[in-house]
Amino acid sequence: MQHIGTTMAASDPQWPQRPTAPEGAPNVVVILVDDVGYADLGCQGSEIPTPNLDRLAAEGVQFTNFHSTPMCSPTRAALLTGLLPHRAGVGHVAQDDPGFPGYRAELADDVVTMAEALRDAGWATLCVGKWHLCRDADTSAAGPMHSWPCQRGFERFYGILDAFTNLHHPHQLVADNTHLDIDTYPEGYHLTDDLTATAIAMVRQRKAVRPDQPFLLYLAHPAAHAPLHARAEDVAQFATVYDCGWDEIRARRHARQVELGVVSADATLPPRNAEPGDEVAAWDDLDDDTRRLFATYMATYAAMVTHLDRSVGEVRAALEELGEWDNTVVVFMSDNGASREGEATGTTNYYNHLATQVGAEGADLADDLARIDLIGGPRTMSHYPRGWAMASNTPFRLYKRNTHAGGHQVPCIVHVGDDVRGDREVVTGLRHQYAHCSDLWPTIAQLVGVTQPRERNGRPLRSPDGVPLVDVLADPSHPEVRTEQLYELAGHRGLYRDGWEVVTRRGGPGPFHDGEWELYHLAVDPTETHDLAAESPERVSALAARWDQLARSGDVYPLDEGSQWRWIVRRPEDKVHEQPVVLFPGTPSLDHWRSSRLIWQRTCDVDVDIDLRVGDEGVLVAHGDQGGGYVVWVADNSLRVAFNDGQGHLHELDGGALPDGAVSVRLRIEAPGGWRTNLAVFVDDEERSRLDDLPMLFPLAPFEGISVGRDPRSPVHWDLHETHGSYPFTGTLHRVRYTPGAPAPDHPESFLDLTRQIGRSYE
Repeated sequence: MQHIGTTMAASDPQWPQRPTAPEGAPNVVVILVDDVGYADLGCQGSEIPTPNLDRLAAEGVQFTNFHSTPMCSPTRAALLTGLLPHRAGVGHVAQDDPGFPGYRAELADDVVTMAEALRDAGWATLCVGKWHLCRDADTSAAGPMHSWPCQRGFERFYGILDAFTNLHHPHQLVADNTHLDIDTYPEGYHLTDDLTATAIAMVRQRKAVRPDQPFLLYLAHPAAHAPLHARAEDVAQFATVYDCGWDEIRARRHARQVELGVVSADATLPPRNAEPGDEVAAWDDLDDDTRRLFATYMATYAAMVTHLDRSVGEVRAALEELGEWDNTVVVFMSDNGASREGEATGTTNYYNHLATQVGAEGADLADDLARIDLIGGPRTMSHYPRGWAMASNTPFRLYKRNTHAGGHQVPCIVHVGDDVRGDREVVTGLRHQYAHCSDLWPTIAQLVGVTQPRERNGRPLRSPDGVPLVDVLADPSHPEVRTEQLYELAGHRGLYRDGWEVVTRRGGPGPFHDGEWELYHLAVDPTETHDLAAESPERVSALAARWDQLARSGDVYPLDEGSQWRWIVRRPEDKVHEQPVVLFPGTPSLDHWRSSRLIWQRTCDVDVDIDLRVGDEGVLVAHGDQGGGYVVWVADNSLRVAFNDGQGHLHELDGGALPDGAVSVRLRIEAPGGWRTNLAVFVDDEERSRLDDLPMLFPLAPFEGISVGRDPRSPVHWDLHETHGSYPFTGTLHRVRYTPGAPAPDHPESFLDLTRQIGRSYE
């Protein structure tokens, strides 16, 4: 018999090839913090202790002329793709989608992320913290998930998909592609600690299983974004630091920056921001109570910054313990300048505070003063006044959202481990060359030896915008490699080119015109103090024309003229979120977006079917948290309802005694218009109680979604939480049905065509 083939043992094994990084390839750690200003680190001139970041800067390269975008989502897009944010699809915050390529609120299909490139080259890819690169309507458990971290190159994810959260009681944590239905957080929980510990655990786990595999860790802290939440012991160390006020702190920081060489001695410290709508009062003109309140806000913010510094130190210690520190490239940066969203007076309820910017009634200082002892804790959602944002952005003008330097000139530190350097020269110290966040991924790719991909899923990729900074790392005197940079956000425009800048500040809705441009020679006037537009109109025209050329090729148009149309228009498929929903016991908490669409600016009936016995008690339905919401519960055989307006006022309704057996409960939420809410409570179709003319919860509260049979995480009613925890209902809860009804007479969608016409009139 003829022998055919070979035995298995005699054959050479044939295994499919998997991506494998080169032996000894470096790790990459990118740490991104939120809304931390240029002057908020010790090494950048701050009084806030940041010893770990100061050490990182001393042993690495500290960029003094580094730029993000003026807002968080666009910066994340530019950082992770090496593209200008509009070209990546994220020209604005990921809370709206007006239907244009540069403003999709999610990463485009023809761009590749740092994580996708490194994963395909053999790196482990880990994402922890804030994502904020998918549409708000896509953050639910039903997705779609195509723009979530695990679909954009990260093998693991833990954190939040949204812009921010309650740091003591996060509203919705996500692990990989799964919403976690957490009932109660442990005493003393803080998200910064959780994210730090999880990031370290992920790295340790991967290194234990695959010690030969390098990793990318993208640790994106939601802090120090509002709400300002910090540990009481951290706040205490700043108890009197800010009593001197923002004018004095700003002057001290500027002097320290000059001493450190971070800012040139020739750079002028501009006067307080004085533009209408952006102005800051003199600290000495405030009364004693106001100064005490404002100082407390800043003490809380400073506590958050020093907490972030501890996180950096803990990550470093873990990498040193693993023996990986010297083989790691570390990047630390902030995503934009300090935030002015607390506006002139700050707030103890950031979630609902933005209502004051669209015409709704806001709280006065007396409400905030009454809650001063709660600031920083889980019962307030605080944000500081914009005077502190001005101080945080020292020595620059204006704030987050602006295309002036205060909006996007931020701290950035790059540390290249000794083993990564090899024969490559890296000189520690300050770098004054202009650089942009889109340059970081090309720099990392060159440092770790990864070739940028040319396609994604068979589609050619967009050409890169970022330029590697490796030569700048090697030579403090190297010429700038970034010689031109475009900025745009919500109609604010800017262009840097060869030491010059044109920039605009939008003061409100209206047409765009050439007279908006300001001109600064940043090479000699980095703080934008001397506007040369009137002296050099030809230069203004040339730079403005170049801005237009880059904007047209970079998906920046159409510009936001301020009509508010972009915030109202939604994709047709988003209408499904306004449809009725039935929730059964055991259903995980509904997400924030779906929940809010059921009641936002519209009447809604909330029907609860229960079977009751004497002694049954607990929450029937809860929607919201300490930032605002409502809760329906049973106690002492009676029906109770509470409405938390977020400003420390809890409005209660007594629904009266409940019969034994089957009971039908209804909470009617009415939207009469004028940014007001009426509540009515029914038992078996009989109206039992009514409370009219309450402030409407808008635009962010209720921030937590709907839960049935309990009030988990951050409670609507603090006293119930203190006594009963999440207070599960002990009777039989059959179902909760939400039936949205008529929109309010002044519902924004009623003015969609009008806002479109207003916008077109400006063209």
